[in-house]
Amino acid sequence: MSTKKPLGVVLVEKGLITEDQIRIALFEQKRLNEPLGKLLVTLGFVTEATIRDALSENLGQGSVDLAHTVANPELLKMIPQDMANRYKALPVAYDEASRTLTVAMADTFNIVALDHIRAHLGGDTQLNPVLAGEADIQRAVTQFYGYELSIDGILHEIETGEIDYQSLQTGADEYSQPVVRLVNALLADTVQRGASDIHFEPEAGFLRIRYRIDGVLRKIRSLHKKYWPGILVRLKVISGMNIAETRAPQDGRISLSLAGRQVDFRVSAQLTTHGENLVLRVLDRQKGIVKLENLGLGDENLSLLRLMLARPEGIILVTGPTGSGKTTTLYSILSHLNTEAVNIMTLEDPVEYPIPLIRQTSLNETTKMDFASGIRSMMRQDPDIILVGEIRDADTAEMAFRAAMTGHQVLSTLHTNSAIGAIPRLLDIGVLPDIMAGNIIGIVAQRLIRKLCVHCRQPYHPEHFEMRLLGMEADSNPPTLYRSIGCEHCEFQGYRGRLSIMELLKLDAELDELLAHRATRLEIKLLALSKGFRTIAQDGIRYILSGTTSLEEVARVVDLTDRV
Repeated sequence: MSTKKPLGVVLVEKGLITEDQIRIALFEQKRLNEPLGKLLVTLGFVTEATIRDALSENLGQGSVDLAHTVANPELLKMIPQDMANRYKALPVAYDEASRTLTVAMADTFNIVALDHIRAHLGGDTQLNPVLAGEADIQRAVTQFYGYELSIDGILHEIETGEIDYQSLQTGADEYSQPVVRLVNALLADTVQRGASDIHFEPEAGFLRIRYRIDGVLRKIRSLHKKYWPGILVRLKVISGMNIAETRAPQDGRISLSLAGRQVDFRVSAQLTTHGENLVLRVLDRQKGIVKLENLGLGDENLSLLRLMLARPEGIILVTGPTGSGKTTTLYSILSHLNTEAVNIMTLEDPVEYPIPLIRQTSLNETTKMDFASGIRSMMRQDPDIILVGEIRDADTAEMAFRAAMTGHQVLSTLHTNSAIGAIPRLLDIGVLPDIMAGNIIGIVAQRLIRKLCVHCRQPYHPEHFEMRLLGMEADSNPPTLYRSIGCEHCEFQGYRGRLSIMELLKLDAELDELLAHRATRLEIKLLALSKGFRTIAQDGIRYILSGTTSLEEVARVVDLTDRV
């Protein structure tokens, strides 16, 4: 029988963590008495997937990635939700021939859990436990067993009983307070549905709750107005707001463990005609930080972006309107560049996703610092790469370009409609043309478009005006396009999920020369196109022709009329 090595030894041998990191985790383990693997993930040294794979290999057991597991209602009936939650166990497969149920578990050696599950199943059903991450299991249990009934159940409970507002501010058992559970269930439901924002909107006689899903607001529920005071108090308490202040705008932040992982909410309260309006922005770290390869870039654009990142000094600008995915792209770039060999520092308003190793600074009223003074301070911290949340004014632009000219790589955002449009915007702010020339590495412009639901999309042949929008001759052979319909899989929206479309302008010596001589936007565009520049419209049309999205969806976010 082979000897199993301790988890820490396995991870060090594989070069996944250092001896110092193990010592820190072991110190925390003595203090908190928690599993080593969980602490390594909490400290940000490794991901849960790394722990799962290392344990699986060391124990000689199978593992399963629940991110790609589809729910099977028949299997879920075999293990009830309370048992799945208690033992961190999820049924994932069943073999009829051998009568074997494969169960994903965080601890495959939990004899008590295995015995209880066997006793519940009864008969001669065999169990095949496989390893999965604890957070993955909790997320999957939450996702597969559903939330909707719990929200309805809590609402029914509130309707039949009185709400005790005083107890909402005490540390009483959460399960004894239906409003507390209702707020938790609503927040969990938001994350479950993949929403980016949740809006609580009081009207004269009712409370409207809307989620922003795939960039579009969708009404989810309407509640009686009597619920709103209790919900508002609870949300203010957990977000650190002043519950006595009802007139002035307030900001807060909530950090909760939902679906087995940490999710933050940025909260904003604003007084309206019918009471305080509350909007929560969901900051899901798991979705907010994706690999560069998973941004949805085509092969050419991905290679071009890698080429831009290889240049050690200069500015890379990411442009687009609010909600176009600029932050996600920047965090993906930072994660790609993040190694122990470089010092990455950020100035953000505020910090949305904490990343290990990166020095992140949040700008707010208490720090008494703006972007310009923040960059000046950071320059004394020996940075290699600097992220500036947004270039808003001449002072910030001047300091950002000064950092780029002194050997730093600077990343920032700008509010413009296109990559080439960033140049006149910088001129308008007050950046001199000869300062821009040679110091801008490249400009990325992006939008987010919804993907068609593959279950209900409907093929059709485009009409003449649609052919012209696609840049094709009206009398040429029409391609097959798809339009949205709506079905149960996409909640009758016709779309499910989003992807980014981008244009990348990499500046070279010829384009720099045009910049230095204050060339017009058209002159810059014509030269860029001659060098293979692909516009954001062309990138969107690529997805239309592949059936990934519809012409209407791309036209909603990108101007296609200049192709007519």
